[in-house]
Amino acid sequence: MPRKSEKQLKLSRQLISMSWNPRNLYQLATKKRLFTIKQRTLFQHMWKAKRDTRGYHDANITEKQWLRMFKPQLPTLNVKLGDRANHPNTASLLYACMERRLDFIVFRSHFASSIWMARQMIIHGKVKVNGKKLQFPSHTVKDGDVVSVDPESVVTLKTPANGSKVLDFVPQPYQQPWMFLPDYLEVNYNTCSTVFLREPETRPNATDIPSPYPPEFHALAFEFYLRRGRTRK
Repeated sequence: MPRKSEKQLKLSRQLISMSWNPRNLYQLATKKRLFTIKQRTLFQHMWKAKRDTRGYHDANITEKQWLRMFKPQLPTLNVKLGDRANHPNTASLLYACMERRLDFIVFRSHFASSIWMARQMIIHGKVKVNGKKLQFPSHTVKDGDVVSVDPESVVTLKTPANGSKVLDFVPQPYQQPWMFLPDYLEVNYNTCSTVFLREPETRPNATDIPSPYPPEFHALAFEFYLRRGRTRK
């Protein structure tokens, strides 16, 4: 099965990808309602949620591969106690296991402008885990692992015209809306390194995993895969 590239993503599909590409800003600005009048059944709602969330958390894996990764057990949903706020639906952690992937960490740390660029950096030997070069974008890191990137490969660092060894920070067009860091990463931009702290989790009124879709939308996608798993038994 051929691998996807950023150029193959068409505006007509209305999918948002892990990229600073201005097409994503266009998609966010012109995105139609999550549900349309034509989607009348619960299955149609779940299928659309699955399609859109998988389009974002793609990782270049097939549905068959993803089903082997899918975990039907999620943390117990927190309920409201007194005046404490509810936690978001924990189904928003549906794709939490993907956040341990090496290519995801490089992108989330802002060392690459897209998930595709992150993969290329890893394949070309520009990324290390705990000081050891790893050329597998799908490598799963453990809590406390340190991911380091060759500074000359970081998209926002450029060699200055005066020949200095100190690289200049050069902002990229349209990067600002994507410049947020999840709490499970501790990034040091001076050393171009990231520590993976822990598994993503939910907190009152927030969820760790960056996504353009609300937790309720992820919950529908989770139910789609849960039901599919039941029918395959």
